[in-house]
Amino acid sequence: MLALVLIYLVLSAQFESFRDPLIIMLTVPLALFGALLCLSLAGQTMNIFSQIGLIMLIGLVSKNGILMVEFANQRKAAGLSKRDAIIDSAGSRFRPILMTSLSTILGILPMVFATGAGAESRTSMGVAVAGGLVFATFFTLYIIPAMYSYISSSNGRLAMVVGATDGHGKDADADRQAIVEPFAADKEQ
Repeated sequence: MLALVLIYLVLSAQFESFRDPLIIMLTVPLALFGALLCLSLAGQTMNIFSQIGLIMLIGLVSKNGILMVEFANQRKAAGLSKRDAIIDSAGSRFRPILMTSLSTILGILPMVFATGAGAESRTSMGVAVAGGLVFATFFTLYIIPAMYSYISSSNGRLAMVVGATDGHGKDADADRQAIVEPFAADKEQ
């Protein structure tokens, strides 16, 4: 849990936003689910090594989201609409995300199939990382674009809560004020 909070804070500082890290971190629970499912299917236990693998997985999965969200933000800053920016980002970042994930999974496979002294500990770490990455890679390509579109739209209440703007800081402040004023008036009466 501490790893999730620290990664969120680092990403918030990097993106200077609370919205983009939220979008990036939405695939982490799916990766953790995939890792736990693969650990269960492989007959591995939850031990210190598999927990270290889960912490590694959080960082690896966040990397994929960073690639997509950062490119979408660049395309949006270049003048594309939000929808076109995320579609372009998903299409152009598909191959880099797939290649880096596959190379990591293939690099972890020797840990998964390790034999010999200490193999039991390394196997659980490898299964957690490889299983979570397989799950997260495919879900990243669907969930990040969908949530980027939903959260960054200035129409939804969720967008107002997490601070989505048109890039100039005007829309979210006005929308937040429109939401807060009726509640403030009710309290005064």
